Amino acid sequence: MRLPVKNKLSEWVSFLTKTEIPVLRQTARNITLLEQDDKHLNARSLAHVVKNDPLMTAKLLRYLQQHKHRCQEHDVVEVEQMIMMLGLETTLNKVSPKPLVEEVLGRGHMNNLVYLLKTTHRAHVASSYAFDWAVRLHDLHFEEIRITALLHDISEILMWCFAPDDMLKIKNMQKQDKTIRSAAAQESIFGFSLNQLQYELAVKWKLPQLLMTVMDPSCSNQQRVRNVNYAVNLARHSANGWDDAALPDDYDDIARLLHLQPTEVMTIVGAVDKPKD
Repeated sequence: MRLPVKNKLSEWVSFLTKTEIPVLRQTARNITLLEQDDKHLNARSLAHVVKNDPLMTAKLLRYLQQHKHRCQEHDVVEVEQMIMMLGLETTLNKVSPKPLVEEVLGRGHMNNLVYLLKTTHRAHVASSYAFDWAVRLHDLHFEEIRITALLHDISEILMWCFAPDDMLKIKNMQKQDKTIRSAAAQESIFGFSLNQLQYELAVKWKLPQLLMTVMDPSCSNQQRVRNVNYAVNLARHSANGWDDAALPDDYDDIARLLHLQPTEVMTIVGAVDKPKD
């Protein structure tokens, strides 16, 4: 598998569009178990497995958009609906849980698997927060919000799969210099930011419109955009521990979104208020 030349955003977009998206080993295991259980295998049970894995979700969504019927007027973002549109058999055959992330990384990059798994877990946590808050706000587009939060960092996850050494360089740069911005570190290594890659993939793959809206600074005050961004921020910061310095600001932002007090937010998100020494 020949990787794109560095500093070529268009080549990376083309490569990631044509290549098979890998999936998490646990996802492959769960799908295999479902296939062996005719009693419980249906669109809903398969969707439940898919929604836990941002890579598998992106894979399914990309396939559907590449093969959608001309008569399909509206984009479908609810995973169960995608599976029903394609058909259960087609989904299992054409959007199979292969290759595995571990196979793509290879034995030489198993240490980087930890970072990839942390990022996918963070995405899953963010999607759960965003879904919960959308329901609290009586937003009927809660599934689009969930999927948008789940895929918010899909470019980062994909680059951990296909460019793990470069991703590690970026992480080390930021460890050595806490003041360097993520976009600057990414541009110095790749020649473009992961945000730029994310936007180009969202356009090319016809990912949920909300995903592109989230990346538009002029839309930052929209309730759904705030919901997704705050969920992503909380998942990212809490991954460092519930004593992360950025969390109080997150609680304040979420409190304004949900019309609650910051202490109430801490309760609903499961924050641990540790006593100070």
